[in-house]
Amino acid sequence: MKCKLAVLFFLLFGLMGCEKINELIMPKKAPSVNKAVSAPVKGVPIAKVNNFTITLEDLSQEIEAYNSMVPADKPEIKITGREQKINYLKNEMVRRQLLYQLALDRGLDKNEEVLKALEKSKMDLLVVDLLRSEAGKVEVSSKEVEDYYTTYKEQMKEPEERQLREIVVPTEQEAKDILIQLLQGADVASLAKERSKAATAKDGGDLGFIKPGSKFPQFDNVAFADSLEVGKVSSIFKGPDGYYIVKLEAKSGGKQRSLSEMWDDIKRGLTFLKQQQRIEELIGKLSREAKIELYEGEIK
Repeated sequence: MKCKLAVLFFLLFGLMGCEKINELIMPKKAPSVNKAVSAPVKGVPIAKVNNFTITLEDLSQEIEAYNSMVPADKPEIKITGREQKINYLKNEMVRRQLLYQLALDRGLDKNEEVLKALEKSKMDLLVVDLLRSEAGKVEVSSKEVEDYYTTYKEQMKEPEERQLREIVVPTEQEAKDILIQLLQGADVASLAKERSKAATAKDGGDLGFIKPGSKFPQFDNVAFADSLEVGKVSSIFKGPDGYYIVKLEAKSGGKQRSLSEMWDDIKRGLTFLKQQQRIEELIGKLSREAKIELYEGEIK
């Protein structure tokens, strides 16, 4: 059930609305070629295939739907110019309508598999429309946004980066000797070049600016601790390659983002969560009121 709900939410927040999907999956039924009956035309006619009229609005909807699905890295394949639109009309819409009318003429719309597929499409479209309707009833108040920010603002800080140097040696005693030298004023970069076994030794132990998670958990605990000040060296700690000492050279980032900066993101996130909750509650209510029978033994 949750998997299906996730798929439906994807459809709900997809790039095109239900009407556009309906237009693509279930075109307006044209009369058969041999039994043509003109339907009232709503919009600006731009083509006629037997007695079926294609409107400018039909074309615009299809092109908008097509363009919305074009990958961001391939904008050149979008349909934008007049000639491109005319080609789409001729090569896609008119050709599809010809084939559609022939299928109707042959009675394929009465095929059991086709009817079943159409009913499935109808069900999916109606469910999507219902979900969109229910989701549209959700509102997020200013107080909810403010309360969320107050509760989680520490987690909304910009990611902090720290410029660090490391010295890695195989034994604890060697690390202790180096730490004493550093506390007496020795240069970290020089000692790293002379004695560190890490790949960074050639660069004086310089790791550059890194974020938490770049190394291993104990490294983060020490190197990103609030107690480690710029220009200071850490205590000795053990890691996968030996015994470590780090020096904090500089800090970057870590700025607290303001409520106004986060407002739209928080509201969007809360809206989505409340929409999910509303749908779950609706499905729960329907499930309790419905008679549902599962025959799991038949599933092999």
